[in-house]
Amino acid sequence: MCCPELVRSALAVTPAPAGTGEIAPAVRFADPEGASFRRVADLTHVITPGFPIFPFYKPFAMRQLAAVEREGFGANELCYAEHVGTHIDAPAHFVAGGTTVEHLPASSLLAPLVVVSLAERAARDEDTLLVVDDLLAWERRHGRIPAGAVVALHSGWEERVGDPARFLNADASGTMHSPGWSGEAVEWMLNEREFNGIAIDTLSLDAGNSATYPAHRHLLGAGKYGLENVANLGRVPPAGATLVVGAPRHEGGTGGPARVLALF
Repeated sequence: MCCPELVRSALAVTPAPAGTGEIAPAVRFADPEGASFRRVADLTHVITPGFPIFPFYKPFAMRQLAAVEREGFGANELCYAEHVGTHIDAPAHFVAGGTTVEHLPASSLLAPLVVVSLAERAARDEDTLLVVDDLLAWERRHGRIPAGAVVALHSGWEERVGDPARFLNADASGTMHSPGWSGEAVEWMLNEREFNGIAIDTLSLDAGNSATYPAHRHLLGAGKYGLENVANLGRVPPAGATLVVGAPRHEGGTGGPARVLALF
């Protein structure tokens, strides 16, 4: 449980200018175990009508319903799929009868953040996969993956987000090419480590050229969650940060837009 000092200090965090993606300085605060945080990184992309999406989905759209100048208050109507922009995948996204987003345990949305960077490898091999050896290499350098962690793959793909064609990276046949989690790495995590979820900075937990989605199937089939289109992973430390996931709570949701923050 959070102590009152944690809540008061969290409310005093200075936000970054809207849309900049900058890491803003924060008032120091401590959790009940004494860990302290000096920075807040926003790992959430600003969603626009031009944000890259799977061809299956419609682009984000916003329609003005009221304006301060006319009605005395402002209001917009938003229209977009659950899996557009920075978002969370609940088990129900791939599992019939699986846990829907409103039933994800709140305790799972506050987690140690592990960042495994494959950015250099992804620059050479657009289809590269995060494999078990990558997780073991991270542990040799930083220690065992913490219990309850969210493990994020940083591929550097967010640098392409302003160019949807490069972000989707489809070849002449329409097959997309982007890095992803291997099914074997997710299975290893499920068998060998205690964790809450995984994350990635691309459109999909699986590689773009996957037709069977093993990472999704193993992860969501085990009742865990995934985060996709995560921003700014290269600006947070590989170990030691705490992840805060602002997940939506619409009834029966297979996922939805999320505000994702890293505290460190």
